[in-house]
Amino acid sequence: MALCASSQKLFLASSAASGRARARHGGRASANGRRDLAVHVRMAAPDQVAIAYEEGNLEMPKWAGETPLSRLVKVLVSFKPLYSLLKLGARQVLISTAEKNNIPWREMSREILESDVYKELHSIENPSLQYPDYYLSPFHAYDEGNLSWLAAAEAEVATMSVARRAMPHASSIEEATKELRGNWLQVIEQHHMKHSGSTIENILDIGCSVGVSTRFLADKFPSAKVIGLDLSPYFLSVAQFKEKKRAPRENPIRWIHAAGEDTGLPSKSFDLVSFAYVFHECPERAIIALVTEAFRLLRPGGTIVLTDQSPKSKILQELSPALFTLLKSTEPFLNEYYLTDLEGRLREVGFVNIQTVLTDPRHMTMTATVPHQRV
Repeated sequence: MALCASSQKLFLASSAASGRARARHGGRASANGRRDLAVHVRMAAPDQVAIAYEEGNLEMPKWAGETPLSRLVKVLVSFKPLYSLLKLGARQVLISTAEKNNIPWREMSREILESDVYKELHSIENPSLQYPDYYLSPFHAYDEGNLSWLAAAEAEVATMSVARRAMPHASSIEEATKELRGNWLQVIEQHHMKHSGSTIENILDIGCSVGVSTRFLADKFPSAKVIGLDLSPYFLSVAQFKEKKRAPRENPIRWIHAAGEDTGLPSKSFDLVSFAYVFHECPERAIIALVTEAFRLLRPGGTIVLTDQSPKSKILQELSPALFTLLKSTEPFLNEYYLTDLEGRLREVGFVNIQTVLTDPRHMTMTATVPHQRV
């Protein structure tokens, strides 16, 4: 069963057993027969399960765009004394929610900060790199944004929290992560197999942070040569430090400190370019520059994949006012992201076979192909 942009809700998983497990956690039925949680399961073919995550009725949440509610939140966030309180509150909510879900936020970040991770910086950092202006904005309640050791130390545990929130029906954080990342990887593999006609030999993970997505890609495609690229030398230092702690790979991951809009890497040198949870942190002009660079870097038939917040997520559309105000206080470019027509931007750059699917109740995965006969 092929994925198509018009369906947007269906995702083919490879294991019937895992699908049945998800069905057991699929939520309680409401009065109209629909499930309150966003997971629905039906048999599609032998050894395959079609998993549908429920979309909302809107094109995007009311708190995004230029609605009265969105403008009110923008005014609140722009008031500096209130912004400082919101930022602090958002951070406390993140940490307390994580630890209530048995994610040891403070312990894991402390282990990084008290380690020898600092020794990695000299081999990672490109001192001549000029940071884009948008990247110098505060992100995620850090005044220095991603350019700090604290942000780098907390990045992986924050990623775990994202997985737990996205998969509340999962029995554990490990199960939540396995499902979230497994769905994403399955979409990548199916799209590339259908539209490329070639194996995945070279992968570039742009905006790789501390390397969580990069390691999943390397594990999924062990014969491929994988590069993780990011603007933060602190994040990359953590990525390299953690990678050194695991068993050596046949093809070691390479880490590069560079801008995703201007990587300096050769044209037509990758089969897969990935952006995992990157675009919601970028203004539209950066998104356009990033997908343009990805198009240049991909070989004919190559695949671009981006996964990020879904404007059509039922859960995100129904966030309480308090939660979305906290969310927007830590994401300076969230409105621009929600207002950007990502499929349209990919099409304008030259990508074809554009497909979008919800791969968990909060996030979508979008895939597209560089034409085999590119201009």
